[in-house]
Amino acid sequence: MTRVKRGYIARRRRTKTRSFASAFGGAHSRLNRTITQQKRKALASAHRDRGRKKRDFRRLWITRINAITRENELSYSYSRLIHDLYKKQLLLNRKILAQIAISNKNGLSIISNKISK
Repeated sequence: MTRVKRGYIARRRRTKTRSFASAFGGAHSRLNRTITQQKRKALASAHRDRGRKKRDFRRLWITRINAITRENELSYSYSRLIHDLYKKQLLLNRKILAQIAISNKNGLSIISNKISK
């Protein structure tokens, strides 16, 4: 039986996963089994947090809009502002409203006054 030299494909696969885990610490960047475990965990976390990031930004925008609307008028709130926007059929999403609230506080108060009347 002739001698077979193996390992080229397996070595190439391992070096690929090792390059993915090069920033990990300790055995997580050196041992093949822990590298694959950490890679699987990292990719799962990345997939989960892409959805969570959208959720977190929406909460941030809502908080900013609510803070500015309550600051300007005592009886006005975020929910009333959004309700009035839908009634008037104005197409301003929460991201744009939050940017207006940060850059120009008077602009958001002008928008809310025009909508409420």
